[in-house]
Amino acid sequence: MAARFSLRQLEYMVAVGEAGSVLAASEKVNVSSSSISAAISQLEAELGVQLFVRQHAQGLSLTSGGQRFFNEAKRILHSVALLGDLANDIVDMVRGPISVGCLVTLAPLVGAAFRRSFKEEYPNVEVSMREGNQAELLTMLARAEIDIAIAYDLDIPASYDFKGLIDLPPQLILAADDPLADKGDIAIEDLVDEPMVLLDLPLSSTYFLSLFHDRGLRPYIAERVSNLSSLRSLVANGFGYGLLNISTKTNLAPDGQKLVFRQLVGEHRPMVFGLVRMKSDYSSRIVAAFAEHVSRRVAESGLPGMS
Repeated sequence: MAARFSLRQLEYMVAVGEAGSVLAASEKVNVSSSSISAAISQLEAELGVQLFVRQHAQGLSLTSGGQRFFNEAKRILHSVALLGDLANDIVDMVRGPISVGCLVTLAPLVGAAFRRSFKEEYPNVEVSMREGNQAELLTMLARAEIDIAIAYDLDIPASYDFKGLIDLPPQLILAADDPLADKGDIAIEDLVDEPMVLLDLPLSSTYFLSLFHDRGLRPYIAERVSNLSSLRSLVANGFGYGLLNISTKTNLAPDGQKLVFRQLVGEHRPMVFGLVRMKSDYSSRIVAAFAEHVSRRVAESGLPGMS
């Protein structure tokens, strides 16, 4: 006899698998811990399989069999969501949930702005956003954890579809009192002996270093940081220069120190800002609407948050 279980039980099981505890999962799905615990116990009893190992201090962890069930449950829930999208297509309405990934360096500048303007255009949508580096976003897309990602054209595999929207050449970021800030034209060769604060994120750091390596040069890396705020603060306080592809409307670091943005002279491959999704014969109406909305907004007024 086939096991009987509900989509709700699958939803609770996936929520616990992602969160690592019943309490965290209950907060995520806004359901009581007792209800989630009961649903998982019923699911295990119906399947005859132990899905989780109960660890009092560490919460719950998936068993090997539970991990396989978890992966398949996520695919099922994603397919169910696509059926909802199909219903929206039939009634010709953009509505329902969409999960958007955003590159961690871009999220503070464009994430909230795109989310708000999309919501204003389509009041019946529910937008959630997740941040990650380039490699993490590609993984999230492959696992159907997000529907579309705001990212760069960095090492996009053939199984993904990338739509470029705007070229972003490398920008030099300096402290206001850095002697280089008063220099007329600044080339990459002028930076070789200067201390560099490298934004050390997967794929992004490779791009910045390639600006030197393509010319047979090697930069002097004094600091490595993994977030934009730290880079801005270190640069503003004189610990070195930074390289980015974004120049913000504010020239202040988080601690209030002033920054200067300069364009590098010479030909440099830009990063291409755009949208990434998995290649598929079917694209839900809400995902297509989000892609069209962002494309139109960038074409009309550039990127929000950038000078």
